Amino acid sequence: MNFLFPDTSLIFITGGVRSGKSSFAERLAEKVAVETGGQLTYLATGIATDPEMAARITKHQRDRETAELPWKTLEQAIHIGDVASSVNDHDIILLDCVTTLLNNELFYKNQAWDAAFLATVKDRIVSGICAIKNRAKAMIVVSNEVLYEPYSANELVFTYGHLLGQIHQQLVQLADQAYLIEAGVPLIMKSAVRQ
Repeated sequence: MNFLFPDTSLIFITGGVRSGKSSFAERLAEKVAVETGGQLTYLATGIATDPEMAARITKHQRDRETAELPWKTLEQAIHIGDVASSVNDHDIILLDCVTTLLNNELFYKNQAWDAAFLATVKDRIVSGICAIKNRAKAMIVVSNEVLYEPYSANELVFTYGHLLGQIHQQLVQLADQAYLIEAGVPLIMKSAVRQ
């Protein structure tokens, strides 16, 4: 399968926790870089807020450092569109991940989660991803499929899941390709075939 189209493409990858999304996304980005001569660029959204997250970030950094192809790393925990000016048409961007980005945006300030704030966060994430995509050779976006989990009575959890679902729908609509990763196996959800 040819993963890159002549014009800038957006590839969306989602799946459950520890499903193999990031590994698949990294392999796909490397394939695109080899095919096009593009620069691998990892756009990290994670913040080491606890020992588990710090260990996950360190693992991902080590994986990229020991990869056969060199990676450039950009870190942006909020306002993802602010890095668009650092991106050029040689970059193969791998953004990991939307769920962390959403979490960072929602909890960055002690802000009431009213309708206006939630709409602003959603628009900032989607428009920021689009701004980066429009400057890059290709963009691969990873997210978690938290909507499989049963909702608790907690209103914040429900609101978060609802907002993430809306963001996913918008990103899949914009994407040329979309994958669901189950137990390390990529399932094609959307594939745009161009001649």
